[in-house]
Amino acid sequence: MAVITFTIDDIQYSAHEGDTVLNVAHANNIHIPTLCYLEGLSPFGACRLCMVEVEGSPKLFPACTTKPAEGMIVRTKTDRLKKYRRMIVELLASEGNHQCAVCVVNGHCELQDLAYEVGLDHVRFPYLFPNKSLDATHKEFVIDRNRCVLCTRCVRVCHEVEGAHVWDIAWRGINCEIISDMNQPWGDSQLCTSCGKCVRVCPVGALLEKGQTVGELRKERSFVKFIVNARTKREWITNGIEEDE
Repeated sequence: MAVITFTIDDIQYSAHEGDTVLNVAHANNIHIPTLCYLEGLSPFGACRLCMVEVEGSPKLFPACTTKPAEGMIVRTKTDRLKKYRRMIVELLASEGNHQCAVCVVNGHCELQDLAYEVGLDHVRFPYLFPNKSLDATHKEFVIDRNRCVLCTRCVRVCHEVEGAHVWDIAWRGINCEIISDMNQPWGDSQLCTSCGKCVRVCPVGALLEKGQTVGELRKERSFVKFIVNARTKREWITNGIEEDE
């Protein structure tokens, strides 16, 4: 396998075929903020928080989907990037209803962490105050679309890891939202296995367990990487016999 040498923030690194700039950065403890990315799921490039500069191009590139090239020079911490990342977090805050003080993931929310990271103390854009539906028809879980940041982690984990494909994206623009089945109530879904994977990977308080109080819900997300790695290495065992994939 060919080895690619490229530069991130004035230091040379090696990459292999199939690596992304974000993979290499994470492997070398270089922090690039993300929201839609989750190790173990396919990269989607939706949130644009992981944008980086590539020398020789006026465009910004999402690190999660950009493959390194020989001699490429990448910058991850420029003033331009800091400005764009702050603006993205501001837009996310203005496009949803994110009342941290009454949220079940207050103190454990990835969007909240990003707001602290970019130094967000006010939002310059008008709040849209969407009035989207809350679906509590499932016996164990709730989806509050007003808090959704459209990262599609729930869609990808349900399709790629659980194999049920309960969730999908409907409509366009500001009306875009996550729906279950063909826009049926979650509790009526014939596909949902009630595994809770979608709830556990959600970065905000859009998907939650019933009965959770303010600041109580902590979400464990590393299980996705574990499951995907185990499947790749064929480590699943059933009745002492390796399971056929």
